[in-house]
Amino acid sequence: KDPKKLQELTQIATRMEGMYGSGSHCTGEGDAKTCRDIGQLSEVLATSRDYDAQLDAWQGWHTISQPMRKDYIRFAELVNEGARDMGFADAGEMWRSGYDMSPAELAAETDRLWDQVKPLYEQLHCFARGRLDATYGSDKGQVAGGMLPAHLMGNLWQQDWGNLWDMMQPYPGAGSLDVNAALRAIAQADLASERAKPGAPGATAAQREVEAERAAALVTAKKMTERAQDFYVSLGMPKLPQGYWEKSQFIKPRDRDVVCHASAWDMDMAGDVRTKMCIVPSEEELTTIYHELGHIYYDLAYNSQPPLFQGGAHDGFHEAIGDTIVLSMTPDYLNSIGLVDKPAVSDEAVINGQMRMALAKVAFMPFGLMIDRWRWGVFDGSIKPDQYNKAWWDLKAKYQGVAPNGARGEEFFDAGAKYHVPGNTPYTRYFLSHILQFQFYKALCDASGHQGPLYQCNYANNPEAGKRYWAMLSKGASQPWQKTMKELTGKEEMDGSAVLEYFAPLQTWLKEQN
Repeated sequence: KDPKKLQELTQIATRMEGMYGSGSHCTGEGDAKTCRDIGQLSEVLATSRDYDAQLDAWQGWHTISQPMRKDYIRFAELVNEGARDMGFADAGEMWRSGYDMSPAELAAETDRLWDQVKPLYEQLHCFARGRLDATYGSDKGQVAGGMLPAHLMGNLWQQDWGNLWDMMQPYPGAGSLDVNAALRAIAQADLASERAKPGAPGATAAQREVEAERAAALVTAKKMTERAQDFYVSLGMPKLPQGYWEKSQFIKPRDRDVVCHASAWDMDMAGDVRTKMCIVPSEEELTTIYHELGHIYYDLAYNSQPPLFQGGAHDGFHEAIGDTIVLSMTPDYLNSIGLVDKPAVSDEAVINGQMRMALAKVAFMPFGLMIDRWRWGVFDGSIKPDQYNKAWWDLKAKYQGVAPNGARGEEFFDAGAKYHVPGNTPYTRYFLSHILQFQFYKALCDASGHQGPLYQCNYANNPEAGKRYWAMLSKGASQPWQKTMKELTGKEEMDGSAVLEYFAPLQTWLKEQN
């Protein structure tokens, strides 16, 4: 309520977000100075299998958050004061209040859901440890008594293990699903076609090449986005408005620093929807586009509601919409849009497909929980500023079973190296969405008349599934989420059993392997 404090809060928030957006790790001096941004450092973790190079990249990114620490301590004080002004005990309680249940009930509910799916995660964790040992040697493949080394998981935060496919693939070559190669081929063809066009009059060869590369990158990014739009349209949903294609940011601009973290925007609650991404031709980016369009279609569906109800049934719903579509990106679907060959039908191919999905979905779940467990503790005072980093790694050990390869003292602020912390975006929604998306998927598969194992279901082009989904999206926040959930799934509660049903073949296989 205090204007001076509000101004201070806004300035700190903007400063931290700016530090993150412009974050890079620099080495060397003067002319020999080289800097790498989050994309370049992530690329090292994704593609290098050089232990020291990966460690250097991981540690390098985690230097960007050290200067945020002092700001974050003050930031937490100020947001807490604001939450108390609004009648909440602290900011964490405020975050937990938006779920049509008490904040305490929500905390207990997330524990219950985690307990449902935890046995599957533990099997995946054990298998990953064995593969890391085999690749790096048992002295480097695990740390601190069976923990996974943070810098070897192919991702800065160990939240998605998809980049470890080369070592985690159960049956090399069975039902090959190399979507990256197909997207790179499309990008190469687009580049060749742009190079063949006459450049601007008077432009040098180098200038023409840069312009061709930019133009081709944009063409490829829009093609990938059109693929995602096609899926939604095949369910009977409308095409995206023309303004979307004109005003969205598809590729990284050349003239300024931007936060490349993908996001979706409803600018006027009346159809001016946009996404902001720095799209590159990779499978990870392709699935991110399908995810972001889920937000956009939710926005469009509930735009007819009064402003107060223009939101997700709860914030986990918003995150689950696009991912429910991603689950339908089966090998058959990817083949139908020309990104993989006709998939081989074999038990090995099934396990490969399941592993591919688990590295993204199952690996994520404990991370989706721990990040807010940390912030709830910071906000309620049980995690003191002089324990920020220790508490962060304690929670990562408890939930994810990951650890750094050496001491990370309180001179570091490793939480701030994840966008959602300086950006102050609540994160429990992402955990809930990983439960909900499988529930929604099962409901849509049932609606589409799918027969057979759940993981085989692809409901693209099914108007009945589309009608049921659109009806749910249109409700927005106009009724308690339990009612919206029941209308789609027949049940009022969130439930992890669809996750276990989906991954049943993989869980059985992992138990045998382990």
